[in-house]
Amino acid sequence: MFSPHGPTLRELAVQAMSSVEHGYDLLAPKFDHTPFRTPDTVLDAVGHTLRELGPFERGLDLCCGTGAGMEVLRGVCREGVTGVDFSAGMLKIGREREREREREREQEQASDGGASVLSWVRGDARALPFGPVFDLVASFGAIGHFLPDELPGLFAQVHAVLKPGGRFALPVGAPPGPASPWSWALQGFDTAMRIRNAVWRPPFVMYYRAFRFGDLQRELARAGFTVRLYALDDFGRRPDGSPRARLIVATRDDGTGTP
Repeated sequence: MFSPHGPTLRELAVQAMSSVEHGYDLLAPKFDHTPFRTPDTVLDAVGHTLRELGPFERGLDLCCGTGAGMEVLRGVCREGVTGVDFSAGMLKIGREREREREREREQEQASDGGASVLSWVRGDARALPFGPVFDLVASFGAIGHFLPDELPGLFAQVHAVLKPGGRFALPVGAPPGPASPWSWALQGFDTAMRIRNAVWRPPFVMYYRAFRFGDLQRELARAGFTVRLYALDDFGRRPDGSPRARLIVATRDDGTGTP
């Protein structure tokens, strides 16, 4: 499926019938050859916006997977970047890929400009094992793994690990119009997942249409963040003039009442 190096249909079926954690453990070796990995176009657009907002000191990639987003944070965080994920398989692949990149840099005797040290931690985003030590938290494509009633707890965890004045960055695409084939495809996927989870255990939580901008803004505000939206102009505009993709940037109050 997807490419000669991607998972087979059978492998995807086995993953889909597993738990989220075990499913990603199984998918990890081929994850970067699937559309589930955050596209480079999104990573580049987010990196550009974060460079304008930064620099930052310490960064956290929430639900980091194999680490594509960590390379973005590495370019804007001066002290270090931590990736946290609950899939041991994804973290294993991420560490291996980083060692490969380090060997390549040593052989070329070149630097890519990313001086930050990367570290990899197994943990649950709903119970983060950190204190308020980060200046930037980002998450790429993982929000669909959380149910609506989990958002308050998730955003409270992000708030708790940010320093005062720290920022939480979350890229989100605008939903396709109701007549778009993509809209029907996403609704069909979500419906299939709901049916699957109603009749099969353990559940596999992944929904593409679970949240709207307004839902995310409201829950972030309730968690104590001040929220701003930045258009990711690389993706253009919809017919009504609104951006096709935005970066939600939620700032923790700095303790003086000023975000």
